[in-house]
Amino acid sequence: MPGRRPRLVQARKSAGSTQEELAHRLGVDRTTVGRWESGETEPQPWARRKLTALLGLSPSRLDAVLDGEPSGLAPLDDEIEALEMARRAEASDVGEGTLVRLERAVDDLAGSYATAQPAELLHRTRLHLRYVAQLMGARTTLAEHRRLLVVGAWLSLLAATLHVDLEQQAPALARLAVAGSLARECEHDELRAWCLETEAWRVLTLGEYGRAAELSRGAQRLAPAGTSALIQATAQEGRARARLGDARGTQQAVGRVQRLVSPLQAPDRPEHHYRYDPAKAISYTATTLSWVGDPAAVDVAREVITRLSAPDDHGGRPRRLAVARLDLGLALIRQDDIDEAVHLAVAAVASGRVTPSNTWRAVEVFHAAEAAGTRAATPLRDLLATYRCWSERLHREL
Repeated sequence: MPGRRPRLVQARKSAGSTQEELAHRLGVDRTTVGRWESGETEPQPWARRKLTALLGLSPSRLDAVLDGEPSGLAPLDDEIEALEMARRAEASDVGEGTLVRLERAVDDLAGSYATAQPAELLHRTRLHLRYVAQLMGARTTLAEHRRLLVVGAWLSLLAATLHVDLEQQAPALARLAVAGSLARECEHDELRAWCLETEAWRVLTLGEYGRAAELSRGAQRLAPAGTSALIQATAQEGRARARLGDARGTQQAVGRVQRLVSPLQAPDRPEHHYRYDPAKAISYTATTLSWVGDPAAVDVAREVITRLSAPDDHGGRPRRLAVARLDLGLALIRQDDIDEAVHLAVAAVASGRVTPSNTWRAVEVFHAAEAAGTRAATPLRDLLATYRCWSERLHREL
């Protein structure tokens, strides 16, 4: 039996433990640890297993520490220590299972966007963001840390989108800044493109159409080929050009979207906000054509409403259906069909699925109907006035 075990003492101290602390973690008396270190007794097999974990030693390294070793084995000792450091570098407080569950949660939250109320979905997204923030301070491998950054970026982007929907501009900007920073840190170009596209939509809702077109083009330059971000950014440019009255630019953007979408199959989760469903293209076309004043918007919007009114396995698309009714309403007013236009706008508002960021679209239908010089707009005005956010915008724009 070897004499005193100075290397065992050093291993304990390197692990940051006193004899008392190590004994407590092992479930033995302090004197037992003292006898091990003095060389009086040997740890039992069960205690050796615990010691490897508590001292951060491999079983072979612990054996060497306990049994003593010739000085000539120092190079081997260094090699084993290097291997152990590599093993500990791969250790993690997060783990594959946690990351997989978080990545699935991102998909579930993004998949709820089309049907959930924005405030409720924002609350759920915030809870996940807080959890991810906690994990970022935990021990992870480099690969795991990058995956956490990607998860945090997607969640921040979704939260920003929901803030935009709720017309909460300052939080939206803050969340977008975080999402963009994380996306740059993990060199995720599609995420960076989505951040620009979301900012383009935010400024478009504020009437900054030229800036929206510029941001959309920036997103297209950044988005990898074939990605959903590229398609969405192209569609966003088309909407911005429609608001600018650029009929030629609008038609070009619509054509590019159709070419990008034509080879696509429906995704596994078509309701996912960040996976482009080819069926979305016709909805965006209806919006774009109605904004630019193209008569073809009427037939396209009617087709969208027919498709979205049919039951499906995903809870429908109530928000997209409400927007399609507003698109058709605006297009019908330009054809002097005021009564149906107002009826559609009333149905959209009454559904409760037009977000605060889209109130201006309902108010636009109202103003267009009122400008026609009939009393048909009265039911829509009365309904808008019952909602605070609608009422404020209505009176602000009168």
